[in-house]
Amino acid sequence: MSENKEPHAPKFVYDFTEGNKDLKDLLGGKGANLAEMTNLGLPVPPGFTITTEACKVYLDSGEEPAALRDEVSAHLDALEQKMGKKLGQADNPLLVSVRSGAKFSMPGMMDTVLNIGLSDASAQGLAAQAGDERFAWDSYRRLIQMFGKTVLGVDGDLFEEALDKAKAAKKVTVDTDLEAADLKKLVTTFKKIVKKEAGREFPQDPREQMDLAIKAVFDSWNGDRAKLYRRQERIPHDLGTAVNVCSMVFGNLGPDSGTGVAFTRDPASGHQGVYGDYLQNAQGEDVVAGIRNTVPLAELERIDKKSYDQLMKIMETLENHYKDLCDIEFTIERGQLWMLQTRVGKRTAGAAFRIATQLVDQGLIDETEALQRVTGAQLAQLMFPRFDEEAKVEQVARGIAASPGAAVGKAVFDSYTAVKWSRSGEKVILVRRETNPDDLDGMIAAEGILTSRGGKTSHAAVVARGMGKTCVCGAEELEVDTKRRRMTVPGGHVVEEGDVISIDGSTGKVYLGEVPVVPSPVVEYFEGRMHPGADDADELVEAVHRMMAFADRKRRLRVRANADNAEDALRARRFGAQGIGLCRTEHMFLGDRRELVERLILADTEEEREASLKALLPLQKQDFVELFEAMDGLPVTIRLLDPPLHEFLPDITELSVRVALAESRQEPHENELRLLQAVHRLHEQNPMLGLRGVRLGLVIPGLFTMQVRAIAEAAAERKAAKGDPRAEIMIPLVGTVQELEIVREEADQVVAEVEAATGTKLKLAIGTMIELPRAALTAGQIAEAAEFFSFGTNDLTQTVWGFSRDDVEASFFTAYLEKGIFGVSPFETIDKDGVGSLVKAAAEAGRRTRPDLKLGVCGEHGGDPESVHFFHEVGLDYVSCSPFRIPVARLEAGRAATQSAGSDHR
Repeated sequence: MSENKEPHAPKFVYDFTEGNKDLKDLLGGKGANLAEMTNLGLPVPPGFTITTEACKVYLDSGEEPAALRDEVSAHLDALEQKMGKKLGQADNPLLVSVRSGAKFSMPGMMDTVLNIGLSDASAQGLAAQAGDERFAWDSYRRLIQMFGKTVLGVDGDLFEEALDKAKAAKKVTVDTDLEAADLKKLVTTFKKIVKKEAGREFPQDPREQMDLAIKAVFDSWNGDRAKLYRRQERIPHDLGTAVNVCSMVFGNLGPDSGTGVAFTRDPASGHQGVYGDYLQNAQGEDVVAGIRNTVPLAELERIDKKSYDQLMKIMETLENHYKDLCDIEFTIERGQLWMLQTRVGKRTAGAAFRIATQLVDQGLIDETEALQRVTGAQLAQLMFPRFDEEAKVEQVARGIAASPGAAVGKAVFDSYTAVKWSRSGEKVILVRRETNPDDLDGMIAAEGILTSRGGKTSHAAVVARGMGKTCVCGAEELEVDTKRRRMTVPGGHVVEEGDVISIDGSTGKVYLGEVPVVPSPVVEYFEGRMHPGADDADELVEAVHRMMAFADRKRRLRVRANADNAEDALRARRFGAQGIGLCRTEHMFLGDRRELVERLILADTEEEREASLKALLPLQKQDFVELFEAMDGLPVTIRLLDPPLHEFLPDITELSVRVALAESRQEPHENELRLLQAVHRLHEQNPMLGLRGVRLGLVIPGLFTMQVRAIAEAAAERKAAKGDPRAEIMIPLVGTVQELEIVREEADQVVAEVEAATGTKLKLAIGTMIELPRAALTAGQIAEAAEFFSFGTNDLTQTVWGFSRDDVEASFFTAYLEKGIFGVSPFETIDKDGVGSLVKAAAEAGRRTRPDLKLGVCGEHGGDPESVHFFHEVGLDYVSCSPFRIPVARLEAGRAATQSAGSDHR
């Protein structure tokens, strides 16, 4: 008989030697990659990682796991033995950093504390150990500043103001010009700030410092900026963060020390080369904060060639190992290079496409993996217009092209104003000296971001690239005065808050006023005006062309267009549409034909109604002839009239005024009066749930049969002209199979009449939209009378949720998104749990009844990247979307077909 064994207690702490890059769920991205670099034999300072599981326990219970303290103590003991130092001991102190590290990169959104272990006593020991008193006091003031703000909640501006006063008293402009005595005084000042604001002394016990910092990192997972960033990037809220405790190495030990960030390729363009920023005599936070302007990484070759050469070899090793663009943080301590972090780097949309094709050409990845390196959202960004380079505009500055795009808006100088103005419908550009994580709200609200400090690796640049937001950094010619809400440009011109400026994230150029835009070369490619392989072809177009070819070869889902006229249909075909999935016939009844529709609605007799329908028939037929010609050989799904009839009549208020004025002037107004009576007669409390769709066809004799006849006659005419029309007739808003059977019987009779009259055999498929919950729940019955289903997910979302889209998006969706009730609007990305489960169930039930049932979707979700993956998974045959979104849907359909578990390229 076997003994009952107790399950192993979870392990909450891993040494860097124990993990690897595949343990991101447990160790977070930073910890997993530190472990991977350690395994590769790269110079990583020793340390250990506290797992995301420990964080989850803490966040769920408010208490750290009982075993965590002992595990941390054991790993700290091992670290001290390895380093030959004790944490914070007076004569030879070990110092550590405590840094966050979630599974997905969240730059600057969570907390970090450096130099833990410093105290009044150990600062003296560090000075003796390093032989540099200034370095020791600089490190100590940094610890108090970061610890005070991050752990104790002290307003960070109080420390900055004290630092500025110290520099002003010394008559210097940068903190590196402060001497040891100045920094020692600053430490005293900082401790007083802590005592006053936090109500306690700065802790002198190094273990207390470390324990409090670990808790602060755990807490920062649920900080406002972290939650906002996760919502923006659609990162799940239940992952938690790991905590990395790493022995400190120092870049602020003098001119032979420094810190930097490097990329194995340019994250803005994708080009290979030496990209990054370096800052002598600095710690890592100085680089990403953008508070001092860096030098290009290439300058390191002149400053410290040995470290530069070693870094280049390590970068090559990491890119070949990760098979992707790597983002690297490093420190040089008195000529010794240390690797502090690597991760698959965030990149711009254009860089993503270029890098994916480059890596295929280098044999590092195959086509399937390449498709996982790009997204439909990135492709959509590349299709946005760009500035007209030939426009006569005033360029006033040039910074670093940090994240591409053409952004125009009113200059605003703080996050609050950016959000406020944006919600009022204004387009804004957020202008700052440098951004910090507290600016995230404003960065999301703005069209673009402009800073006078910082480089390609500053907070503004990294976050903007991640969001696909236009950004120009380090425009040093600009003098930004956030307090007076203005900036001065070269020549003395002042840009006040509210003045319009334009920024070009592809060139770094800054302009006064609004710069006109021109179409993107990627759109020109899809339109057929730019040809890959031509001498003047854009390099980016070549990359997009290749990725689209990959996707088209791999995808199972076909992609159709929502198009209502021949012009849109032809454009959609150029964009790669494989048919029309939704032609809204109501759009054909507007404009000049509105009067005919009014006559139909006002008809008092059968003869009047027949006359109106007879007048509409040839016009409808010609619409369909043009559509079938534009989409020759491809399916065209035509939805019969769907909206309530009142939408074709004048507005009730406007009409009432016209009638009242006519009566007061004793003018003839018989027609207006009849219209007003009709509007009152057709008035419904909730017209979207009233007399519309199939209900119109059943209540108004001849309406649907006129449309079916027009379709059939148009198809016969095209066949006679040797065309290949493939019409599909779609009945909207069906809730029960009996509705569909009645309409279908009438339609079949009309088609038979047209066949007999023209001598042409027609094959017209008849199906329905599934846009009501009842239709989805009775799909098996409805499939008996339908040859295809097209899911109308716009209405299905409204009816499942009980939302009126026109009302709720403006009233409470913002609050729902902010409170985390929605991660994203259910009208933007399909609600898989609710609406999606009905789609899945209806598809399965329909195919049980009719195995050859064709399934598609024609709501807005048909062009949404995440939704396309869902439709692939549930087995639909096609998605249909607006012409502009067709390339996005094609790409995502290819990605869905090749999606591999564990591919994370956020």
